[in-house]
Amino acid sequence: MSDQSSQEGTNQTVLGEPSLKSHGTCGPRTMDLQLAWNDLDDLPDREVVNMGLDWLIHDGGQWEAGAFKGKLKGEMVLDNGLIRRHFSLYPDGATIEYQNVTRGESLIRSIRPEAMISVNGTCYTIGGLRGLQEHGYLLRKWIPYLTADPGAFHLYGFSTNSIKERLKWKKVRHHAPGLAWPPRGIELVFNYNRDSIPGLDIEVHYELHDDIPLLSKWLVINNNGSGPFIIDSFTSEILAIVESTSVPQGDATIARVPRMIHVESDYIFSAMSPEVGNVTTCWDVDPLYTSQVAYHGDSKVLLESKPPIGPGRELQPGDSFHTFRTYELVHDDWDRQRRALAKCRMYRMIAPWVTENPVFMHVTTADPANVRQVIDQCAAVGFEMVILSFGSGLNMEWAGEPEYIEEYKELFDYAHSKGIEIGGYSLFSSRSVGPVDDVIPPAGERPTFGSAPCLCSSWGIRYLGLVRKFLQETGCDFLEHDGPYPGDTCISSDHPGHSGLHDSQWNQWQAQAGLYRWCRERGIYVNQPDWYFLSGGSKTGMGYKEVNWSLPRERQVLLARQNIHDGTWEKLPTMGWMLTPLSVYHRVGNWKASTLEPLSEHVEWYEAHLAQNFLSGVQSCYRGKRLFDSPTVKKVVEKWVQLYKHHRDILDSEIIHLRRPDGRNLDCILHVNSRLEEKAFLAVFNPTSARATSTIEIPLYYAGLSGNVCIVNEKGECMVRELDEARRLWLEIAIEAKDRTWYVFKQA
Repeated sequence: MSDQSSQEGTNQTVLGEPSLKSHGTCGPRTMDLQLAWNDLDDLPDREVVNMGLDWLIHDGGQWEAGAFKGKLKGEMVLDNGLIRRHFSLYPDGATIEYQNVTRGESLIRSIRPEAMISVNGTCYTIGGLRGLQEHGYLLRKWIPYLTADPGAFHLYGFSTNSIKERLKWKKVRHHAPGLAWPPRGIELVFNYNRDSIPGLDIEVHYELHDDIPLLSKWLVINNNGSGPFIIDSFTSEILAIVESTSVPQGDATIARVPRMIHVESDYIFSAMSPEVGNVTTCWDVDPLYTSQVAYHGDSKVLLESKPPIGPGRELQPGDSFHTFRTYELVHDDWDRQRRALAKCRMYRMIAPWVTENPVFMHVTTADPANVRQVIDQCAAVGFEMVILSFGSGLNMEWAGEPEYIEEYKELFDYAHSKGIEIGGYSLFSSRSVGPVDDVIPPAGERPTFGSAPCLCSSWGIRYLGLVRKFLQETGCDFLEHDGPYPGDTCISSDHPGHSGLHDSQWNQWQAQAGLYRWCRERGIYVNQPDWYFLSGGSKTGMGYKEVNWSLPRERQVLLARQNIHDGTWEKLPTMGWMLTPLSVYHRVGNWKASTLEPLSEHVEWYEAHLAQNFLSGVQSCYRGKRLFDSPTVKKVVEKWVQLYKHHRDILDSEIIHLRRPDGRNLDCILHVNSRLEEKAFLAVFNPTSARATSTIEIPLYYAGLSGNVCIVNEKGECMVRELDEARRLWLEIAIEAKDRTWYVFKQA
């Protein structure tokens, strides 16, 4: 058994001749490490070439990822000019430096194993080096004198390739222009084995992306032996991170400042936020870091990426096990807005399907005649998709009835004949299907939503099959999946899809993510109120409270605009849905004052919803039985749909948060995208009951604009203004009561 404490031995720095011997004699050698290292190109000096360029606004190509030869013997470097990860090849594989190139700073202060696994009840480290005496900083001159851990899996080969697609994306609808799939970059694979465990081969995969300080990592465990292995647990990333603040005593979390690295994985559930739903990124104390300022050694400065339980996977001979993928986005500034833009760029790259943003309506009935009328209305005003909402009567679990399939195929064919995509709602979690097939939680625990089926029970397996059958045989374009698998564990030993507690979470997540990957491969759009984007999901809730749609209409509008402002700090506007209650949503409080029906009697509030949703680039669930009830209302809906489609690419772009809505003053947002002709779009709202005038600072740096810019108002009138050195200008804007306006910015 190998553990972290064994790294120090006698706690003395090893001073001897640097070892160039590679470990591991069993299994095939993919290449000779020394010869392969000699064949690498030297690390280029990119700091001078890219000086003054900003990856967030300049076109790609300057920051191409590659694998290079480092300055030390046997040192390999993954580099794209923005971040740089250094590895030793001898005497074993290890990360010996991780640089934020833009800031000229190191992210790590010590060396840890590349990963850890528990197999058949025994823990092993993957790679790593021993002998460091200090863990608060790391000097390059110490590296050649470090030794391999004899109990670890040892590096015996590596290979490089371009990044491969991790799932197939069938492009069937509008999405952001210029997106590459798979993303551009390099994949580096290190191969490890251990003499005492013949047949078990570990691949440590890295992907470094072009044009963004983003790296991903995962493991592949191969059984090339003659007997099975049990993968009890794994830790696929271990980094001794430089602390962002030092607190000698007391609760360090109170003084916590943002870290310069954002970490998340695709193993995530039960949240509309990556921070809330992140169950794999663990910040823990580092017992080896004895020189830290904290008297009790309790600074959370050791980063590990691992599942909370399991996977408990039995690996048969010839099989391979792939862990989840961990994504590491390195920030180059403390500014909240810049960090938000960086996250949005990351999602554009690693989940580009989230930029699909169809204009849809939620119809509250499945009556074919009513649905056909809604389809006709959508086609008439430019809506693109119809969703048979919750409570409509659609039940995908009846897909086993041929007549049911035929009924909906006929209806969906009619929608397609009108150029309208169509789909529906299905509920998985937050309900009980019976004691045999519900999750059975460990003693003292409850399911996330109080009760839930097990996705790996007989019922759960049948449910997934019926949903797939319905989607495929009806020609369905859309799945609204409520209560996706939320992470519940299950101790049942009778469910056919898992053997017990330790594999229950992993297997259920795999089943859920597998459904979304299947949908993505077929061009089926997925709404899911959880953060399943990296598994193929399309959209989650922007972040609102459902009963707020029973508040008076005027309050709904302002609160919704606050929701959009707050929800787009960590999401592209295309990643979150809002709701517009054409008909009643929740019958609580004074709900009659909340609904927009009859639409012609409340057209001003209907238009307020339409305007702020489309001007924000956010699609809303327009929930009811019709989109318009008069020529006047139809004209209003058409107006905003046409405006959105005319400026679609910029409105679907990242948001600069200028003024949060407060009901007392003008509030505004600014869309920016330096890669478009329309490089910025300003939307300004007046929530007050009187005409309001304000001079607003417009920062256009992230729009990529400089010098003279052309500003086009909503009437199509253009004025030319010169930006200052910080690429800003000031606009005096006057808006009538309860109204709004907008401006488009181009390079003059």
